[in-house]
Amino acid sequence: QLQASGGGLVQPGGSLRLSCAASGRIFSINGMGWYRQASGKQRELVATITSGGSAMSADSVEGRFTISRDNAKNTVYLQMNSLKPEDTAVYYCNADIRLNPLSRRDFWGQGTQVTVSS
Repeated sequence: QLQASGGGLVQPGGSLRLSCAASGRIFSINGMGWYRQASGKQRELVATITSGGSAMSADSVEGRFTISRDNAKNTVYLQMNSLKPEDTAVYYCNADIRLNPLSRRDFWGQGTQVTVSS
């Protein structure tokens, strides 16, 4: 239902853009977001965005990462600039999807690895 892409290996100071597309039976999509989980650590919130475009991000990525979405494509993006080694993690997308007017579910993407290393 959610397919993430765009991860990879990048040097410190570099940039990457993650994408996550929702597919299947969708009535509407409410909030979408990105989370990450570094090795040995708990999953943490990176950034979220409402259907109306209101965004928020964690203090650790504020000013470096930008979340956006294309509602026509059911896709959320995460532009990551000035990457640091501590940004290394598996990044997961999340979406609150309404499958019909009466049913909504929380979906997770499969995760995409981001490695920041020289």
